[in-house]
Formats: sequence, C-alpha cells, structure tokens
Amino acid sequence: MTTTSLRTSNQTVAELLTRSNRLGADKRNTNFAGGNTSAQGTATDPVTGADTELLWVKGSGGDLGTLTEPGLAVLNVERLRALVGVYPGVEREDEMVAAFDYCLHGRGGAAPSIDTAMHGLVRAAHVDHLHPDSGIAIATAADGERLTAEIFGGAVAWVPWRRPGFQLGLDIAALHEANPTLRGVILGGHGITAWGETSEECERNSLWIIETAATYLETHGKAEPLGPIRAGYEPLEPDARRARAAALAPYLRALASHDAPQVGHFSDAPEVLDFLAREAMPRLAALGTSCPDHFLRTKVKPLVVDLPAGASLDETVAALPALHEAYRADYAAYYAAHAGPESPAMRGADPLIILVPGVGMFSYGRTKQTARVAGEFYINAINVMRGAESISTYTPISDAEKFRIEYWALEEAKLQRMPKPKPLATRIAFVTGAASGIGKAIAQRLAAEGACVVIADLSLEKAQAVADELGGPDVAVGVAADVSNEAAIQAALAEAVLAFGGVDLVVNNAGLSLSKSLLDTTEADWDLQHNVMAKGSFLVSKNFARVLIAQQLGGDIIYISSKNSVFAGPNNIAYSATKADQAHQVRLLAAELGEHGIKVNGINPDGVVRGSGIFASGWGANRAQTYGIDEQDLGAFYAQRTILKREVVPENVANAVFVLCTSDLSHTTGLHIPVDAGVAAAFLR
Repeated sequence: MTTTSLRTSNQTVAELLTRSNRLGADKRNTNFAGGNTSAQGTATDPVTGADTELLWVKGSGGDLGTLTEPGLAVLNVERLRALVGVYPGVEREDEMVAAFDYCLHGRGGAAPSIDTAMHGLVRAAHVDHLHPDSGIAIATAADGERLTAEIFGGAVAWVPWRRPGFQLGLDIAALHEANPTLRGVILGGHGITAWGETSEECERNSLWIIETAATYLETHGKAEPLGPIRAGYEPLEPDARRARAAALAPYLRALASHDAPQVGHFSDAPEVLDFLAREAMPRLAALGTSCPDHFLRTKVKPLVVDLPAGASLDETVAALPALHEAYRADYAAYYAAHAGPESPAMRGADPLIILVPGVGMFSYGRTKQTARVAGEFYINAINVMRGAESISTYTPISDAEKFRIEYWALEEAKLQRMPKPKPLATRIAFVTGAASGIGKAIAQRLAAEGACVVIADLSLEKAQAVADELGGPDVAVGVAADVSNEAAIQAALAEAVLAFGGVDLVVNNAGLSLSKSLLDTTEADWDLQHNVMAKGSFLVSKNFARVLIAQQLGGDIIYISSKNSVFAGPNNIAYSATKADQAHQVRLLAAELGEHGIKVNGINPDGVVRGSGIFASGWGANRAQTYGIDEQDLGAFYAQRTILKREVVPENVANAVFVLCTSDLSHTTGLHIPVDAGVAAAFLR
C-alpha cells in the first residue's frame, strides 16, 4: 500500500488512491492531469448514523499520479442516480454539472468534473477513464469500431464520439447494463473506460485494454506508418540541433507571445524528430489532435516551420512572420466558422506548439509546467497518429467538435476560476552570482513572485542546489557561468532559453572585491575586478540584449552596483572604479535599448555583510581592519553610519529588484536606487 493510501481510514478510498497513483505514474496509461478514477462504497452518515452509499471520484483538474484524498469529489450515489429522472436532454446536459453540487456528501473535497456521470451511472463499484496512446490510436482510427470488435473480441464495446457529459455517462451505463460481461469501452476520438467490482479487477481491466491495444498495434501495424523520411528533413546532429534551437527560441517565443507572454519548453525527443522527418507529417499536423485533453493544451493544430533541416538560421527567421500571420488567420477563421452568439471571446490566435524539422518541438504555456505538459501532450498525439496510421487512417474528431470543447462554457468557467497570476508570472530571469548572498536572495524573491529563474554561478553544483531549493526545473535551473568569458556566457544563455524559451529579466550581480590601497593594488587585482564586474556586466548585457530584442517583449536589465560607485572611500580603488563603470553602463544602455522597450536600471547597496560571499572571502576582514573594528561588528558598524541606523541585508536588495521589474515602474529607466539605509555622501545628485 502506498504512502498516499495510508492517509485515509476508509479502505475504499485507500484502494482508489493506490490504484490512481499507480495508473497515473505510468504515462503509457494516461497523460498528466488526464483521465479520472472512482470507487463506490459505504460510509456512516454523521446525521443519521446509517450506512450511506457514496461515490469517490477524482475531481476537476487533479492528476492521477499525485492524487490525494482532498482531490476527490464525494457524492451520494442515490441522489446522483436520481438525476436521471430530471435530466432535460442532451441539448441542456451542461446544466447537470451544477446539479452535481446537490449530490455532494459533506464539506470540502474537489469540485466534481464533467466526467462524474460516467462514474456514477455505470453500475460498477470501480471505474477508470484513461487516455492511453494505444487506446486513443484505436479510438481515432477511421474504422475504429471494426477494430475494437476485432482486437477485443466482444469484451470491449465501441462508443461513437460524444462530448463528455451526462449523456455519455448514460450511453456507457446502458452498454454495461445490456452486457454485464463487458470489461470496458473505447470512446471514439477520446480514450477508454474500464470497470470492475473490485479495485484490483478494475485496474486489471484497464491495463488489459491498454496492453492489448498496444500489442495489436505492434504486431499488425505497418513498419513505417508515417511514410518514408523526406530527404533533407533528417535531424541535425545533437550539438548543431541544440545550437539551432537556442538561436531560434527567442524568435519563436515572439510568435507564441503576440497576444500574451508565454513561457517555453523545448523537446528533441526521438518521437518528435522522427515525426518531423516523415512524409506524412504535414498532412497529420494539419489534422490536429483529437483527445480533448490534448488539444485543450496544444490548440487544435501546431505551427509547422516546414523548411529543410539545412535551411540557414537567417532563412528560417525570415520565414517566420508570414507563417505566423497565416497561422493566426487560420485560427481566426476556425473561430469565426464555429462561434455562436453565446461563445466566449477568442482567447488568442498564437500557436502553443511550434514544430521545426531537424530541430524539434517548442511548446508554450503560462507557466513552465503548462508549457512542458503541452509538449508532452503533443508527443502523446504523435504516438496516437503513428498508431492509427499503422493499422488504418488517423481520423480525429471534427473541428466543429473541437471548438465545442475548446470554447465550452464549462471550460470557460474553469479558466475563470483559476487563481490570479503572480506579479512576475510568465517572466524569465537570469541572475548572475546567484548561488549565495544578494544573488540568491534576488533569485528567491523573483521565484516567489512567479518568475522562472536561471541561477548562474561559477559553481555549477551550488547553482543547481539553489535551483532545487526553489522548486526544481519547472521553477529554476542552475547553470555554470564565468561572466568574464564570453563563450561561457553564450553557453549559459543557450541553456537558459532552452530551459524556459527565452529571458525577460537580467540581473548583473556577480562580483568580488579586494580591499587594498592604491599602492598595494596590483595590475592583476585591477584586471580581475574589472573583468568580472565591468567587462562581465558588459558581456552579459550584450549577449542577452540580442535575445530581448528578438523576443519583442521588452524586458529589464538590472545592475547590482554599489554605493561606492558614487562614494569615495579609502583602500578600494579597483572595486569602486569598476562599480562606477557599471553605474555608467546603466545610463548608456538605458539610452540605447529604450527603443526596444528594454529598461535598464541599477541598485546601489552598501554594507551587505550578512550572507555575502564577497565579505566572507576576505573583503569583510579588510574593511573591518580599515575601520579599526572586529569583523563580527561590521554589519552593526555600517548600520550606525547610516541615516536610518539599519543594517542592509540581501533581502533588501532583492526587494528593490522586484520593484524595478513590476508594472508599477514600467516607465522608469536609467535609474539608480540606493539601498544603503541612507548614506548622505552617496546621495545621487
């Protein structure tokens, strides 16, 4: 029994969660957040004290692989089945979703999904509804009904396509009642449903349908169902492929973000590369996906950059505007052809999946997770197309039916219930020197406000550790970056755009300091500090500006400079001079990049001792010696010399970074913000 199942005292619920987690953990059975499972059993009604028959069913929006008890909707079975008597017919079946609320048992739990009727009306104790690639391949085959009879020998029935809802539940229940020996059904264009009188039997039937379909496809399918490889469309070599993907990423993100900013994900999985190289790809891609769970996340069809793999970067980039315009026009025509007076407004005409032969697939969403999942769903769709074509002809549901799902009032209501996005949602930040001190605090704050963050540091191990702390690859990634080396910066930039699709916010924070007098400062000391901070900031800004400009989304470049950029003090000639260099870079770049909507601002901290890598590496000891105090008292010393008498900590600097890149300061560029608790000698004037 899994850990999840031990969280409940009800044995029926424990079995359901165990089965759900096991089925959801294997993506051959169902996709992320796809499908639903249920179980019926008895529990004591706290009002009457009597045993009551209940249905526990995965609620709207949950994922089987991670399902826990709060993700279940709990309904009274007698009341749920009584809805059959008041069902107003298929034209008004959407009203039944609201009626589910009157069947709920107790408080809490998840909202019932549209598939609740499928689970409650079928008179079986346990029901699984899943979206396996093998099952959908049969469901989308032109002769799926004949194949279902041939493959399963009468143990599985065929249900023609019907939009999920109360009527579909009635249809499946009628089949089960007429033939109690059925183990499940193939839902045309959609997926599978199976059942059993025990949780074990239900899971066994689900897996039998999935595995039987997969075996049939393997043993009866054509060797090359997608046709031969098109000459010139073969995958590029891995290094060249990744380099081309990184170079294209900002231009493609611009296309996907025309209506609203999106985060990206890149995949060059073998299934993707093979599909893109095949003769049938243009035809199949134009047909779009079929399973509702697929196209709700991928849009009805992808944008295909149908050029040979050997096309130059310039050729490919030059082709993108016309392809994007044609895609948007096609989507607008799709909307116009099927929308009615009650339809929600068009949500945007940009692609969520972009296919580039020889390179791979770029997928997009409002978060990294949704972008990644969209890509996973399109791989599911590729597998479905391959399977259907191997034994028949891939025949997805019609565009009219896709539109009924995509712009369903119930789907719109689900979107409206989503929580308000955080201030930095869809923004991608690249922070140098982010494995400790100020940089780490900045990364933590940006991630907390909804941004995806690239942790760049000399130490890859430390950078990856911070990324893991922030939530892992759907939130943050760690990269190695020596900012004094342009090749290293370009490599880190490539990793950033492949991880998240692009970059919006660059924080030049990497730094070091050697506290020495003029006569003690060597040429090597001078070069080291200027290479890291002056030259390093220049190189980072130069390379990342190219991405910001290509994306056409504006952006922010922020320099973590210093109070010392304007304050003259003893024994830090190299450090202060390079900070002054950084400060003037802010002004120069603000003037140059403004025409692209890119804001450039700086922050001037002072005396950030706590958590600082610079102070811990010897700078603190040297400054303490300069001021004639113990090193442990340095923070308090700096605080006492300020107007506010407050110590400056890394989080104060992080707060300033956050403010600079919010919409509240959308019209501010070329500014330096002091974060020094008030040092009169460093006032900007």
